Amino acid sequence: MPEGGLYEPDQFEPLSDEQWDSGRVEDAIDAIVADTEAAFDADSLWPAHEWDAYIYEAGHPLKVLYSGAAGVAWALDALRRSGHADPSLDLAGIAMRALELERAEPDATADEHYRPGALLDGETGAVLAAFRLTSDSRLADDLHALVRGNVDNPTDDVSWGAPGTLLVALAMHGWTGETRWLDAARESAEALRARRGDDGLWRQDDDYRGLGTLHGAAGNTLALLRLERDDALARETAAVLAQHAVREDGFANWPGATGRPLVRPRDGRICLQWCTGGPGILAGAWEYLDEDLVLAGAELIWRAGAHRDEKGHGLCHGTSGNGFALLKAFARTGDERWLERARRFAVHALGQAERMAATNGRRRYSLFTGDVGTALFAAACLDLDTRFPIVDVM
Repeated sequence: MPEGGLYEPDQFEPLSDEQWDSGRVEDAIDAIVADTEAAFDADSLWPAHEWDAYIYEAGHPLKVLYSGAAGVAWALDALRRSGHADPSLDLAGIAMRALELERAEPDATADEHYRPGALLDGETGAVLAAFRLTSDSRLADDLHALVRGNVDNPTDDVSWGAPGTLLVALAMHGWTGETRWLDAARESAEALRARRGDDGLWRQDDDYRGLGTLHGAAGNTLALLRLERDDALARETAAVLAQHAVREDGFANWPGATGRPLVRPRDGRICLQWCTGGPGILAGAWEYLDEDLVLAGAELIWRAGAHRDEKGHGLCHGTSGNGFALLKAFARTGDERWLERARRFAVHALGQAERMAATNGRRRYSLFTGDVGTALFAAACLDLDTRFPIVDVM
């Protein structure tokens, strides 16, 4: 195994020896839900972790889907729909309050990519969560305008751009059956295809052509394939991802973008997480990527172990996000070894969440970086549901 060649061993820790026990997992999910409910405040929503507040430069309650109240409400509702929670909070009311506050003072305006139409960090995600919980037709109209207004967003990724709102349109078509949503999805897809470069990639910034699910080709291709089957597109993206894979001794990882080394230029770090690196590639491209690359990426994730507390246990860049990639390896191969390994990650992530909460004096209340996201991963392992939250489940 490469010593730091494909990842940074000192950024990971061995998985705990605790074995999978469904009763223990259900109890841990219940504890997360109970604590999340107890921490809610009608005025301040949920307390923001310092990192989440920092990235938004926010001194106010966080509202967006990524790490704000809309995402927490979404996650609690998702746990309820799957039978893993019975929350007592008025989730519809919380989602509407989050939307009201987001409209008054958006979370992410300090980011150069910000537009209200952004799925994870803009108004769209908050409206989507509110509609899911209320079925209010006025919200559907608002959401339709946001989706169509995001078609020409120059940041072509799931987080900010048209690929994310394409997924929203498809979700709304599935929930409502209204043809206007299919029309909106096709409009987004047409624009997205037109902006795809000759190299099979899309632009996120002037010098950034991303590869992953959150910011790049795997996520954009996922959105287009969700609309309609396209074997040629799948083959072409698989070839691009194979071309840029960094392989060593039967393992594989990926840089965040083409033309860049595994070592990230801005901070000298090698990433192995859902938002950047192999876990995100597997999460988005597991169905069509060469199977040997799926397995090489999954073996590296398993060998690395769990993220340490600096990255944490969450979905975006933590232990749970990496564990979802192992669920994708299970989905691709049917080999229950990968399910067992994903469950080991879930057990560790739940324990990590408990330990970090005890150290910090409170849990982390966010979908993509916090405890409710980890609860969703644990529930997925219980249910053999390999779909990644939001991106696969809307």
